[in-house]
Amino acid sequence: MRELPESAAVRVLAFREGIPEEQTDTVAAEWPLTLYVNDEEFATLVCTPTHLKEMTVGFLASEGVIEKYEDIADLYFNLERGLAYVELVKKTAVHPALFSKRRISSCCGKSRQSFYFASDARTARPVSSSLTLTPEECRLLMDRLQELSALHRETGGVHNAALYRSGTKLCAFSDIGRHNALDKIHGHCLLHGVDPRDTILLFSGRISSEVVLKAAKIGSSLLLSKSAPTDLALRLAEELGITAVGFIRGNRLNVYTHVSRIAGSDYL
Repeated sequence: MRELPESAAVRVLAFREGIPEEQTDTVAAEWPLTLYVNDEEFATLVCTPTHLKEMTVGFLASEGVIEKYEDIADLYFNLERGLAYVELVKKTAVHPALFSKRRISSCCGKSRQSFYFASDARTARPVSSSLTLTPEECRLLMDRLQELSALHRETGGVHNAALYRSGTKLCAFSDIGRHNALDKIHGHCLLHGVDPRDTILLFSGRISSEVVLKAAKIGSSLLLSKSAPTDLALRLAEELGITAVGFIRGNRLNVYTHVSRIAGSDYL
């Protein structure tokens, strides 16, 4: 499948020390993709128009529509109209409201109250891993993430995400939508049979509850970010068995949950 442009050149009036100058700038492309599942309109994703197959497969898995790629009988795109058509092996109707309905309950079978969506209850399961990292390894991996995305260097307008195991990059994607970047990783794993156990998920954005849920659905036990977490994200990370590490900048980082996976935390 051909790829659409991921960026565009625009004219801009730039001010430098109060002096205006007309320049050419590069901005990230923003493109809507509407998904039809079994001939029913399911969702519209606003995305960077690259790796659309990975994103679509990952999104459907994250939403609980599919469990594996083989659940899809056919998948094709109409790029001119911005449409994706998905035919499932099971021909039952798929209603978006059933997947996006908000629930209030105890999370993951624990006693603590939290919120989740119906799809999360089916797909976000606790992860376990004996994997450990040193603080220095966390910093080096975050440096690699920043180096991976040429689109981010050109535009500054996308989120970056990558999946590593034992210092080896398994995949990396960029997107204007933080969820899309993670769905592309999820889809890549399903399309290529990548075992998510003992993997490290690197992410450029804030650690929100949705990001933690995406990590659990992918199956990664370590989530590294240069940004801050939210309180709900940390409650979910604790319950889902995920080590959340934030504010990885320069020589500093904060380990918020399941700290035993980061070497040097045994003083607690």
